[in-house]
Order: sequence, then structure tokens, then C-alpha cells
Amino acid sequence: MLTLLNLLSAVALLVWGTHIVRTGILRVYGSNLRRVLGQNMNKRPLAFLAGIVVTAMVQSSNATAMLVTSFVGQGLMAMTPALAIMLGADVGTALMARVLTFDLSWLSPLLLFIGVIFFLSRKQTRLGQMGRVAIGLGLIILALQLIVQAATPITQAQGVKVLFASLTGDILLDALVGALFAMISYSSLAAVLLTATLAGAELISLPVAIGLVVGANIGSGLLAFLTTSMQNAAGRRVALGSLLYKLIGLLLIIPVLHPLVDWMDSLNFSPQELVIGFHLLYNTLRCVIMLPTTKLMGRACNRLLPERDNGNGQIRPRHLDPSALQTPSLALANAARETLRLGDIVDSLLEAMLGALRGTQTALPQQVRALGEDAEALYSAIKLYLAQMTREDLSEQDNRRWAEIIELAINLKLSSDLIERMLRKVQQQKTSQRREFSQIGLEELTGLQEQLQANLRLGLSVFLSADPQSAHLLLREKRRFRAQERRLAHAHVSRLQRKVVQSIETSSLHLELIADMKRLNSLFCSSAYVVLGGSDTGGLMLDSVPDEARQP
Repeated sequence: MLTLLNLLSAVALLVWGTHIVRTGILRVYGSNLRRVLGQNMNKRPLAFLAGIVVTAMVQSSNATAMLVTSFVGQGLMAMTPALAIMLGADVGTALMARVLTFDLSWLSPLLLFIGVIFFLSRKQTRLGQMGRVAIGLGLIILALQLIVQAATPITQAQGVKVLFASLTGDILLDALVGALFAMISYSSLAAVLLTATLAGAELISLPVAIGLVVGANIGSGLLAFLTTSMQNAAGRRVALGSLLYKLIGLLLIIPVLHPLVDWMDSLNFSPQELVIGFHLLYNTLRCVIMLPTTKLMGRACNRLLPERDNGNGQIRPRHLDPSALQTPSLALANAARETLRLGDIVDSLLEAMLGALRGTQTALPQQVRALGEDAEALYSAIKLYLAQMTREDLSEQDNRRWAEIIELAINLKLSSDLIERMLRKVQQQKTSQRREFSQIGLEELTGLQEQLQANLRLGLSVFLSADPQSAHLLLREKRRFRAQERRLAHAHVSRLQRKVVQSIETSSLHLELIADMKRLNSLFCSSAYVVLGGSDTGGLMLDSVPDEARQP
């Protein structure tokens, strides 16, 4: 039992080491890797090489899959180069498995020693994060040594011999077990290295080892597909295509398994070297052969995973038609309609805020989280849609409207983030601190919140109609709100002087919420300055808008 525990702990250490390397590399070079993968790689060989390099750096094809699927989901990358990158990721994993089987026992203590010194002394710097990467590499090499040591006594156990003896070379059964290995260890690299160790200890035969390696590849594809289950259909198609490629590889290896094993047995290499060599050769040949078919695979995945419209209709944009980009006025109208949908989400967040203050809503965190994700999705879609329009080619009127739309979208996104923070403050007070506002304080906050919601709706109307009279009305409402906000802040301080217990307990939160509502009101009323302003961009009067409204 202790021997099995040692083996499991060594596998866990291997997984943890790859995790540390991956996170360290992403923290230091994450933006550069994203920029490399985010480029429009129309040439499949270039995308294929990028997948190899990135996966070799982050030590995980799953990490590469997460990056690529997020780019495809956001419309930053086409399906064909994304699939080419995933094929390259499979080769990158095989290359790292080969590197990690060299005799690097002397390197492990050196990397751990240097890595700990740099990480602890300069934790928040780039050099400190590279120390973290060195620690991860040292743990990986150490874990491989421990796996070999722990697997040696297992070979003497009769029960284990009987267990692995049941794997008689049926490649489908062996592939299933290999896939389970990869999913349990959350790493195809760990599964392949463990398989090579078992083969080197003659615990499993070469045909069984080949089946386990092929299954480990399939297991990593299943992991990537399950990990992207919460993404949109575009992102999930990439993971599906990668999984289908690995299943096709299984079908291709079945007819040639026995001749391949006979040829490998004739080579003068150890079983461990044969397993690692097969993994590298198999992935390289499979991916190179299938690289020209990425366009066909992309079409097949589009049919297998069509776009699905969620029940609330707010997860994906409705009006951002790419074909309308050739007609600027039509494209701007589409973007304006989508921005109004973003305003509806902010309005729903204000409703949730009102319910939180009154204590009338249940399951509030889940609702707010869903609304926040919807706001983020629409905001990103609007930005990317407008970014595809060349402003130099727009007329003066269209250029001004372009600026109005992006400014309102930015303000609405900032508003959604601010409302979420306000909601968290209110929920924390009610759940953790068990404190309630005084009755008059609650009435003041809810009244101000209702006035704020009315100003949001009026601001959206001004944005849509560009009516100067309505813009003047919005400015009057803004001044009235600010006067009301000052009056309520003074009234709260008066209650503190009268030593009202509930007001004293909630004083900080009460004043913070009033200040946050003041910021929101400025963001909502910015549409009036857009309509009445005289600048070429239709921009805001910067002296009247808070700094938050100017951040991109």
C-alpha cells in the first residue's frame, strides 16, 4: 500500500511541477504568447510551428488549447489556423516527453536551489517568476526519478502483474485505459511518461504501451473538450476538432499495430526509449499528415456544433452583422442597437441592486455573475466590431457617431463593474457582518437608486434620439441628482450626531454607496455632453466627466 501511495504521490508531484511551469511561463511571457497566437496566421505551417513552440514552453497542450479556444470564441482567430496550432501542440507535448526522459538527475537539485532563492527573494519580479519556473522544472525531473523508484517494487507484486496481464494488447481497451490515465493525472505528458516507466520495468508489453500512449492523447483531447464546455460554440469547435484528429489517429494505427510492433522489437533500444520514440513519431506523422485537412475539419465541426442561442438571448450579440461593415452607416446602426442591449443589462444590474438593498431578491450572486458575464461579452463584441471599421474612411458624421458609440459602451461597461462591486459590499454587510441600514437610511438609498435608474434610461434615450431638448433635460436631472446626493450625505451625518446605532454601524458603506451612485450618474449622463458638445469627435466635456469615464 505504501509503495502504491509513493507512486501516486510521485505522479501528483509531476502534475504539480508541470502546473508550476505553465503558470510561471504564462505570468512572465503570457502577453507575448497571446500576441503570437492571436496573430492572423493564414499560413498553416506557421500556425503549426507556433503550437509546437508555445506548448513546449508551457509544458501543457491543455494550456495551449485554452488560449486558442478563447481567441476563436472572441473572433480573433479563424478555425483553420486554430486547428493547425492544436496539431502543433500535440507535437510539442511529444517533444517535451522526449526531453524529460534524458538523464537529468543532476539538474533537479540545481534548479530547485536556484529557483527557491530567486522566487523567495524577488517574488513580485520577472526574475522571481522565472525562479518559479525553475522550481517547476526541478520538481518534474525529481518526480520522474521517484516514479521509477516507486514502480520498481510494484513489478514484484503478484496482484499488479495479474492486473496488467489483463491488458493483452487489445488496442481499444488499452486506449481506454490510457485515456483514463491522462484524465486522472490531468496531463497526457504525465500519462505517457508513466507508461514509458512501466514498459521499462517490463510490467507491460510494447503493444499495450502503444495503446496506452494513443489513449493518453485521446484523454488530453477529452480534457480540452470538457474544459471548454462553458465557452461558446466557436471555441468548443476547436477542442472538438482536436479530439476528432486524435480519434482518427487511433483508427489509423489499428491496421498497422502488429507490423509496427514487430519492427520496433527489431530495434536495439530499451522499451522505455521505444515508447517515447513511438509517441514522438506517432504524433509528428499524424499531425503532419492531417495538417492539410484543417479546413475540412473546420467545416465538419461547424456542422457538428452549430451556434446555439441561449434562453436569455444576451450571451451573444444579435445585431453585429459582419457583412454590414462595408456600409458604415448600417454597421454603426447595428453597433448602436447592440450598445442599447448593453444598457439593458446595466439596467437589470440596477434592478438587482435595488432588490439587494430591499432584501427582496434571492440567488443574487448567480444572477449578478451572469449579468456581468453578459455585459463583458457584449462590450468585447462591440469593441471588436467597431475596431474593424477604418475611421479614416468614415465621413465626419459617421466618425462622430463611431466615437459616441464606443464612449457609451465604455461607460456602460465601467458602470456594470461598479454596480457589481456595490452589490458585493451590500451582500457582505448583510451576510458576514449581519448589519442593516436604518429605515430612513434605506429609504434614502433606494430613492436615490430609483432616480439613478431613471437617469440611465433617459441617457440611453438621448443617445438614441440625439435630441438637444432631451439632452438639456438630462443635464438638469444630473444637477438635481447631485444636489440630492449632497443633501442625503449631510442628513446621514446628522443621524450620526444623534447617535442612531444602525446609522453608525453602516456609516462607511452608506457614504460609499452614495459616492458610487454619484459616479454612476456621471457616467449615465455623459450622453448629454455628446449631443451638446461641439468637438469633432462628438466627445465628452472632460471637465464634467469623472476619470472612470475616460478609461478604455
